[in-house]
Amino acid sequence: MKTALLTLDYIIDIMHRKGRVARCAGHAAERGVIAEANRAIALARARDWLVIHVKVGFSPSYVEMPQGSAIFSRAAELQALNLQGEGTAFHPELDVRPEDAVVAKHRVSPFYATGLEAVLRAQRIERLVVAGVSSTWAVQAAARDAHDRDYRVLVLEPACAAASEEEHQMSMRQLAAIAGIVTQEQLEAL
Repeated sequence: MKTALLTLDYIIDIMHRKGRVARCAGHAAERGVIAEANRAIALARARDWLVIHVKVGFSPSYVEMPQGSAIFSRAAELQALNLQGEGTAFHPELDVRPEDAVVAKHRVSPFYATGLEAVLRAQRIERLVVAGVSSTWAVQAAARDAHDRDYRVLVLEPACAAASEEEHQMSMRQLAAIAGIVTQEQLEAL
């Protein structure tokens, strides 16, 4: 089955201690999320799976930022999530290579108004392995939207984090209805 690994929002502003809106940084560090993501990336490359890194952000004018959004409304004020700034750079320890696909998004879902689906269709992807932060927002949105587009969805639980372990576990329980929740070992056994 043609598979792609989708990493979500492993960017400085969201999950590095120096980030401007880093509500997931502590939990991600506790869980070793970047090391888990890199392990999955190595497996994906070894199996010739497409690796796609997604980052959320806006142009310096923040013209794409939804004004009424509770989750994004302070980005401009904080100068966070600027696609031309250092905050949307991928975490320095994340293994990103030039041959990987990179998708910028302006909303929670990586499918909304992006080229993600065109890449997936062009590569005839049937299964998505989803990993990222936050489990509650980006991971849930990606898994739900992928499910509704008829992809087989696996969520790599050890490579996900949220604001807290409780929030993360609640998301995993919810996602289990539409996606396989897998460990690294289960992913390796595919």
